[in-house]
Amino acid sequence: MPEYIKINPKDNVAVALVPLAAGTEISVDQQMIVLLQDIPQAHKFALKDIAPGEHVVKYGSSIGRAIQQIRAGEHVHTHNLQTNLDSTLTYVYHPQPAPSAIRKPRTPAQSFMGYLRPDGQAGIRNEIWVLPTVGCTNQTAVAIVERSREWIRNQPWAEQIDGVYAFTHPFGCSQLGADHHNTQKILTALAKHPNAAGVLFVGLGCENNQVEQVKKCLGNYDAERIKFLVAQEVDDEVEVGFHLVKVLAEQASHYHRQALPLSYLKIGLKCGGSDGLSGITANPLIGWISDFIINAGGSSVLTEVPEMFGAEHILMNRAIDESVFTDIVQLINDFKQYFINHNQPVYENPSPGNREGGITTLEDKSLGCTEKGGSSQVVGVHQYGETVTKPGLNLLCSPGNDMVAVTALAAAGCQLILFSTGRGTPLGTCVPVIKISSNNELYHRKPHWIDFNAGVLTEGKPITDIAEQLYQLVIATANGKPTTAELMNFREIAIWKDGVTL
Repeated sequence: MPEYIKINPKDNVAVALVPLAAGTEISVDQQMIVLLQDIPQAHKFALKDIAPGEHVVKYGSSIGRAIQQIRAGEHVHTHNLQTNLDSTLTYVYHPQPAPSAIRKPRTPAQSFMGYLRPDGQAGIRNEIWVLPTVGCTNQTAVAIVERSREWIRNQPWAEQIDGVYAFTHPFGCSQLGADHHNTQKILTALAKHPNAAGVLFVGLGCENNQVEQVKKCLGNYDAERIKFLVAQEVDDEVEVGFHLVKVLAEQASHYHRQALPLSYLKIGLKCGGSDGLSGITANPLIGWISDFIINAGGSSVLTEVPEMFGAEHILMNRAIDESVFTDIVQLINDFKQYFINHNQPVYENPSPGNREGGITTLEDKSLGCTEKGGSSQVVGVHQYGETVTKPGLNLLCSPGNDMVAVTALAAAGCQLILFSTGRGTPLGTCVPVIKISSNNELYHRKPHWIDFNAGVLTEGKPITDIAEQLYQLVIATANGKPTTAELMNFREIAIWKDGVTL
């Protein structure tokens, strides 16, 4: 089992794959280095003397500059390394050609068993979603769901329905401008998600986010599949809502799984609670799956814009053309300006948990984060709340916050999300989330959180073999296998808020 990894030949640091004690002798590039300090698992140590102001290089790119002399064998972390990041930048397009070697699974699935919807989309779940238009009707939505579940359980076609769920949130009133519009965009995008066979909007009647406004934001919609209830306009809103869900459920019971091409799949790419192994094990593994799905004609969606800072040049140079390059530049600089407008530094990341896990700067985090995008070219850039329609690797505007980002990915049309983590999280959202641990310890300690262990890559196992196993899990999940979050009934959404609350 290897003790450390030098990720790129250009690197002047290596990462400990296991805890290493001071005095350990390490052979790197035919040179012997003696560790001068204990190096925790997933943390970095210097491979050469690094002078103050000199770049520290990991993944073949700078992750910051030394703020003091660093000797070969010393621990490299927050005490002697700081970020290079500051404000918006000017970029030049240096197009990188499409990879010559196409990543494909050894035993590619010809199809998955999904639900074909009348609008041409495909779902991997056959659920009924109840969406409050405003936080005031959250508990009304919950009450409607609880009553509906009891009724559905007693129907002869109950097994055809994968569940009835309320997705509560605190918004829909006392919002202005972009915040109000974002709430509408997310809710209406979710209403058109193919995993939902039927949707009930539950309004109050006096909120900013009036049902009639929601209908306008929806545009053309299937009135048989999407229903509306205004609580102030009926005597018993739970009873009326229950009868509307009954209609939706009876209609949904006529859908059956059928073999569909993988080109129907859209997968979201997300990481949270990352550690220093995330960019070495779980994220590159997700990148292989992203490439597999794209090469089968499907789509993958990478988000968390702040966690592209410091690695954006890699994505920009993989833009399929100069127009997409320009869109990526705008995505990055607009998000940096968002920080600046709020008088916040653009580098106020990683989190305390990230740092404890070995990630030092935002560049360190971002270079590992973007590994989830695999080797494919970037074909499109989408704003928050937009739906992805183009096959290939797409970028989506959203903050890194886990719940906000996974909700944005679901709203973009992703039927499932691959979520890497080194620290662990029980998170789940309105679509299946496959959680992938970056290390063995987390996988064995939290089996009720984690679906797949990428930590075995630290043992020297070939990534081609492990990617094949994760690919099979993705197909099984698309076919109906529940994730750990689904089994725990952990399902939430969160909407991005920026502005004034009245």
